[in-house]
Amino acid sequence: MKLSHFGFNLPEELLAEYPAENRDESRLMVLNRKEQTIEHKMFKDVIDYFKEDDVLVLNNTKVFPARLYGNKEKTGARIEVFLLRELNEEQRLWDVLVDPARKIRIGNKLYFGDDDTLVAEVIDNTTSRGRTLRFLYDGSYKEFREKLNDLGETPLPKYIKRDVEPEDQDRYQTIFAKNEGAVAAPTAGLHFSRHLLKRLEIKGVDFAEVTLHVGLGTFNPVEVEDLSKHKMDSEELKIEEKAVSIVNNALDDKRRICAVGTTAMRAIESAVSSNGRLNEIEGWTNKFIFPPYDFSIANCMITNFHTPKSTLLMMVSAFAGHDFIKKAYEEAVKEKYKFYSYGDAMLII
Repeated sequence: MKLSHFGFNLPEELLAEYPAENRDESRLMVLNRKEQTIEHKMFKDVIDYFKEDDVLVLNNTKVFPARLYGNKEKTGARIEVFLLRELNEEQRLWDVLVDPARKIRIGNKLYFGDDDTLVAEVIDNTTSRGRTLRFLYDGSYKEFREKLNDLGETPLPKYIKRDVEPEDQDRYQTIFAKNEGAVAAPTAGLHFSRHLLKRLEIKGVDFAEVTLHVGLGTFNPVEVEDLSKHKMDSEELKIEEKAVSIVNNALDDKRRICAVGTTAMRAIESAVSSNGRLNEIEGWTNKFIFPPYDFSIANCMITNFHTPKSTLLMMVSAFAGHDFIKKAYEEAVKEKYKFYSYGDAMLII
């Protein structure tokens, strides 16, 4: 498969600027791979496709307020700083993206907050757009993180042109988010309400929680026609014994195992043993899944509608079949489904 196989015409008005009024009332397109059928439902209807002892694999990563706005020393120029990952807790070192990048050099100082209580110094130019900052802060590490949280805002994707609103703090976070570390939400999980999760639990569905801290690499454009030459950024991953046991028992019993989102799918596919079972893991993954690919664990997937030529669309095509996804996406555009982070959902069985 080549990059050009994943292009399609996506009208701009189908990019979701806001979430659905209620989490579980997004639209849901259901693809049946065996029957090659497409159905149109509401997300809360997803419960009808699961039985007792089926498993939903959830990514419990938590988004932190990663976008800060500061001012450059002397000129006062407004600089956007996007926190990517913490490099050293003690030294307050962070990998960040800065915008506009051309204005920032090693040695520059940036000031944050109305009273300039937080100062950062640029100590390295790591990539064309990236920098390493050292935050200069006298208080404890806990106070420093609280200060970052106070000054930061919810890192909505760039395609959303509006300002961040108070409801985004809640809605750009899954209700099962626990482990802080993501700079983007695992968006398929955003559709689950507390009520729907409770109904699934009462039905006897099991939940296996994994943690994959979503980085911006997930959304980096693919710039090579030959997909085998694209390199994914590494993302931090943790799967513990409890999730392994739930998933492997379901495999033994030939139950439905549903990866909720491309990040949950990438997490479990990064931890497969040679005999096709799930392993515990704590580390990093840069796994890139594109057609053709044999999936080892999940036989079902919930995902949002993705943008043209994205690595997310490539993974979904590998799971559902390229031609079937192409047909489904044509239908989604025709039926005006909403795309991307706050968009509608797809269930592939």
